[in-house]
Amino acid sequence: MALAIFDLDNTLIAGDSDHGWGEFMIEKRLVDPQHYKQMNDRFYADYEAGCLDIFAYLEFSLEPLTKIPRQELQKLHQEFMVSVIEPMKLGKAEELIKAHREAGDRLLVITSTHRFIVEPICQWLGIDEIIATDLEEVNGNYTGKVSGTPTFKEGKVIRFNQWLKEQGETDDQSYFYSDSINDLPLLLEVSNPVAVDPDSALKAQAESRNWEIISLRD
Repeated sequence: MALAIFDLDNTLIAGDSDHGWGEFMIEKRLVDPQHYKQMNDRFYADYEAGCLDIFAYLEFSLEPLTKIPRQELQKLHQEFMVSVIEPMKLGKAEELIKAHREAGDRLLVITSTHRFIVEPICQWLGIDEIIATDLEEVNGNYTGKVSGTPTFKEGKVIRFNQWLKEQGETDDQSYFYSDSINDLPLLLEVSNPVAVDPDSALKAQAESRNWEIISLRD
Protein backbone atom coordinates (compact mmCIF):
# COMPACT_ATOMS: atom_id res chain seq x y z
CA MET A 1 0.00 0.00 0.00
CA ALA A 2 1.37 3.37 -1.03
CA LEU A 3 0.61 6.81 0.34
CA ALA A 4 -0.89 9.09 -2.30
CA ILE A 5 -0.59 12.75 -1.30
CA PHE A 6 -2.27 15.52 -3.24
CA ASP A 7 -2.04 19.28 -3.25
CA LEU A 8 -5.52 20.71 -3.79
CA ASP A 9 -5.57 24.06 -5.57
CA ASN A 10 -4.72 23.97 -9.27
CA THR A 11 -3.92 20.27 -8.84
CA LEU A 12 -7.10 18.35 -8.03
CA ILE A 13 -9.31 21.31 -8.97
CA ALA A 14 -8.96 23.77 -11.85
CA GLY A 15 -8.45 26.87 -9.77
CA ASP A 16 -7.45 28.23 -6.38
CA SER A 17 -10.09 27.80 -3.69
CA ASP A 18 -8.48 30.34 -1.35
CA HIS A 19 -8.40 33.12 -3.94
CA GLY A 20 -11.84 32.00 -5.12
CA TRP A 21 -13.24 32.39 -1.60
CA GLY A 22 -11.93 35.95 -1.59
CA GLU A 23 -13.64 36.63 -4.90
CA PHE A 24 -16.82 35.08 -3.53
CA MET A 25 -16.77 37.37 -0.47
CA ILE A 26 -16.27 40.36 -2.76
CA GLU A 27 -19.23 39.31 -4.90
CA LYS A 28 -21.39 38.88 -1.78
CA ARG A 29 -20.31 42.31 -0.49
CA LEU A 30 -19.00 40.79 2.72
CA VAL A 31 -15.79 42.83 2.41
CA ASP A 32 -14.83 46.19 0.94
CA PRO A 33 -14.81 45.25 -2.77
CA GLN A 34 -12.08 47.52 -4.11
CA HIS A 35 -9.59 47.15 -1.27
CA TYR A 36 -10.12 43.44 -0.76
CA LYS A 37 -9.78 42.63 -4.45
CA GLN A 38 -6.58 44.62 -4.71
CA MET A 39 -5.03 42.85 -1.74
CA ASN A 40 -6.40 39.40 -2.66
CA ASP A 41 -4.95 39.65 -6.16
CA ARG A 42 -1.62 40.97 -4.86
CA PHE A 43 -1.20 38.12 -2.40
CA TYR A 44 -2.14 35.59 -5.08
CA ALA A 45 0.46 37.05 -7.44
CA ASP A 46 3.04 36.73 -4.65
CA TYR A 47 2.00 33.10 -4.16
CA GLU A 48 2.41 32.33 -7.86
CA ALA A 49 5.82 34.01 -7.81
CA GLY A 50 6.90 31.91 -4.83
CA CYS A 51 7.42 34.91 -2.55
CA LEU A 52 4.22 34.98 -0.47
CA ASP A 53 4.44 36.17 3.14
CA ILE A 54 2.09 33.51 4.49
CA PHE A 55 1.59 35.20 7.85
CA ALA A 56 0.68 38.55 6.29
CA TYR A 57 -1.70 36.81 3.93
CA LEU A 58 -3.39 34.81 6.69
CA GLU A 59 -3.82 37.93 8.83
CA PHE A 60 -5.57 39.54 5.87
CA SER A 61 -7.67 36.58 4.72
CA LEU A 62 -8.82 35.35 8.13
CA GLU A 63 -10.04 38.68 9.45
CA PRO A 64 -13.45 38.54 7.67
CA LEU A 65 -14.18 35.15 9.28
CA THR A 66 -14.17 36.78 12.70
CA LYS A 67 -17.09 39.04 11.75
CA ILE A 68 -19.50 36.44 10.40
CA PRO A 69 -21.39 34.03 12.70
CA ARG A 70 -20.34 30.41 12.27
CA GLN A 71 -23.79 29.27 11.14
CA GLU A 72 -23.84 31.95 8.45
CA LEU A 73 -20.34 30.94 7.33
CA GLN A 74 -21.54 27.37 6.81
CA LYS A 75 -24.42 28.56 4.62
CA LEU A 76 -22.07 30.77 2.63
CA HIS A 77 -19.69 27.89 2.08
CA GLN A 78 -22.48 25.71 0.73
CA GLU A 79 -23.24 28.42 -1.83
CA PHE A 80 -19.50 28.80 -2.54
CA MET A 81 -19.25 25.08 -3.29
CA VAL A 82 -22.01 25.25 -5.90
CA SER A 83 -21.11 28.53 -7.58
CA VAL A 84 -17.29 28.47 -7.41
CA ILE A 85 -15.89 25.02 -6.65
CA GLU A 86 -18.10 22.64 -8.63
CA PRO A 87 -17.22 24.38 -11.94
CA MET A 88 -13.55 23.63 -11.11
CA LYS A 89 -14.17 19.87 -11.25
CA LEU A 90 -11.58 17.86 -13.18
CA GLY A 91 -12.57 14.46 -14.52
CA LYS A 92 -8.96 13.32 -14.82
CA ALA A 93 -8.35 14.22 -11.19
CA GLU A 94 -11.26 12.03 -10.17
CA GLU A 95 -9.79 9.21 -12.27
CA LEU A 96 -6.39 9.61 -10.57
CA ILE A 97 -7.96 9.51 -7.12
CA LYS A 98 -9.98 6.45 -8.12
CA ALA A 99 -6.89 4.65 -9.44
CA HIS A 100 -5.02 5.14 -6.17
CA ARG A 101 -8.06 4.11 -4.14
CA GLU A 102 -8.54 0.94 -6.18
CA ALA A 103 -4.85 0.13 -5.71
CA GLY A 104 -5.48 0.19 -1.97
CA ASP A 105 -3.40 3.31 -1.40
CA ARG A 106 -4.00 5.70 1.48
CA LEU A 107 -5.20 9.11 0.26
CA LEU A 108 -4.15 12.40 1.84
CA VAL A 109 -4.55 16.03 0.87
CA ILE A 110 -1.93 18.51 2.09
CA THR A 111 -2.84 22.10 1.32
CA SER A 112 -1.75 25.52 2.50
CA THR A 113 -5.34 26.74 2.32
CA HIS A 114 -7.08 26.80 5.67
CA ARG A 115 -9.37 24.03 6.84
CA PHE A 116 -12.65 26.00 6.77
CA ILE A 117 -12.36 26.37 3.00
CA VAL A 118 -10.89 23.01 2.05
CA GLU A 119 -12.49 20.40 4.27
CA PRO A 120 -15.84 20.36 2.40
CA ILE A 121 -13.98 20.39 -0.92
CA CYS A 122 -11.91 17.35 0.02
CA GLN A 123 -15.02 15.53 1.22
CA TRP A 124 -16.64 16.35 -2.13
CA LEU A 125 -13.61 14.75 -3.81
CA GLY A 126 -13.97 11.69 -1.58
CA ILE A 127 -10.80 12.26 0.47
CA ASP A 128 -11.27 12.27 4.23
CA GLU A 129 -7.70 12.70 5.46
CA ILE A 130 -6.51 16.30 5.29
CA ILE A 131 -3.58 18.33 6.51
CA ALA A 132 -4.45 22.01 6.16
CA THR A 133 -3.70 25.30 7.88
CA ASP A 134 -5.72 25.08 11.10
CA LEU A 135 -7.56 28.03 12.60
CA GLU A 136 -7.83 29.05 16.22
CA GLU A 137 -11.34 28.96 17.63
CA VAL A 138 -12.80 30.34 20.85
CA ASN A 139 -16.34 29.37 21.84
CA GLY A 140 -16.92 27.99 18.35
CA ASN A 141 -15.90 31.19 16.56
CA TYR A 142 -12.77 31.95 14.56
CA THR A 143 -10.32 34.39 16.16
CA GLY A 144 -8.46 35.29 12.98
CA LYS A 145 -5.33 33.50 14.21
CA VAL A 146 -3.63 30.32 13.06
CA SER A 147 -3.38 27.25 15.27
CA GLY A 148 0.01 25.58 14.89
CA THR A 149 2.25 25.64 11.82
CA PRO A 150 0.75 26.84 8.51
CA THR A 151 1.01 24.14 5.85
CA PHE A 152 3.04 26.26 3.45
CA LYS A 153 6.43 25.51 1.89
CA GLU A 154 8.62 23.98 4.63
CA GLY A 155 5.54 24.02 6.87
CA LYS A 156 4.07 21.24 4.75
CA VAL A 157 7.10 19.07 5.52
CA ILE A 158 6.84 19.83 9.25
CA ARG A 159 3.14 19.02 9.39
CA PHE A 160 3.56 15.93 7.19
CA ASN A 161 6.30 14.52 9.41
CA GLN A 162 4.13 15.17 12.47
CA TRP A 163 1.28 13.31 10.77
CA LEU A 164 3.52 10.36 9.86
CA LYS A 165 4.63 10.04 13.48
CA GLU A 166 1.08 10.30 14.81
CA GLN A 167 -0.20 7.75 12.31
CA GLY A 168 2.70 5.34 12.62
CA GLU A 169 3.19 5.70 8.86
CA THR A 170 6.30 5.98 6.71
CA ASP A 171 6.79 7.84 3.45
CA ASP A 172 8.11 4.75 1.68
CA GLN A 173 6.48 4.46 -1.75
CA SER A 174 4.81 7.85 -1.27
CA TYR A 175 3.51 9.97 -4.13
CA PHE A 176 2.98 13.72 -4.02
CA TYR A 177 1.11 15.52 -6.77
CA SER A 178 1.44 19.31 -7.01
CA ASP A 179 1.38 22.18 -9.46
CA SER A 180 3.37 24.74 -7.47
CA ILE A 181 7.01 25.66 -6.87
CA ASN A 182 5.91 26.46 -3.31
CA ASP A 183 5.62 22.68 -2.76
CA LEU A 184 9.21 21.93 -3.74
CA PRO A 185 10.24 21.15 -0.11
CA LEU A 186 7.68 18.35 0.18
CA LEU A 187 8.24 17.11 -3.37
CA LEU A 188 11.87 16.58 -2.41
CA GLU A 189 10.82 14.44 0.55
CA VAL A 190 8.64 11.83 -1.14
CA SER A 191 9.56 8.73 -3.13
CA ASN A 192 7.55 9.69 -6.23
CA PRO A 193 7.19 13.43 -6.86
CA VAL A 194 4.79 14.27 -9.68
CA ALA A 195 4.38 17.74 -11.21
CA VAL A 196 0.76 18.34 -12.24
CA ASP A 197 0.20 21.08 -14.81
CA PRO A 198 3.17 22.78 -13.15
CA ASP A 199 3.98 26.46 -13.03
CA SER A 200 7.11 27.43 -14.96
CA ALA A 201 9.44 27.26 -11.96
CA LEU A 202 8.24 23.82 -10.91
CA LYS A 203 8.31 22.58 -14.50
CA ALA A 204 11.98 23.57 -14.73
CA GLN A 205 12.74 21.74 -11.47
CA ALA A 206 10.81 18.66 -12.58
CA GLU A 207 12.59 18.52 -15.92
CA SER A 208 16.03 18.95 -14.35
CA ARG A 209 15.31 16.20 -11.79
CA ASN A 210 13.58 13.85 -14.26
CA TRP A 211 10.32 13.91 -12.30
CA GLU A 212 7.10 12.78 -13.92
CA ILE A 213 5.02 15.61 -15.37
CA ILE A 214 1.31 15.05 -16.01
CA SER A 215 -1.81 17.04 -16.86
CA LEU A 216 -5.22 16.62 -15.26
CA ARG A 217 -6.86 19.32 -17.33
CA ASP A 218 -9.68 18.21 -19.64
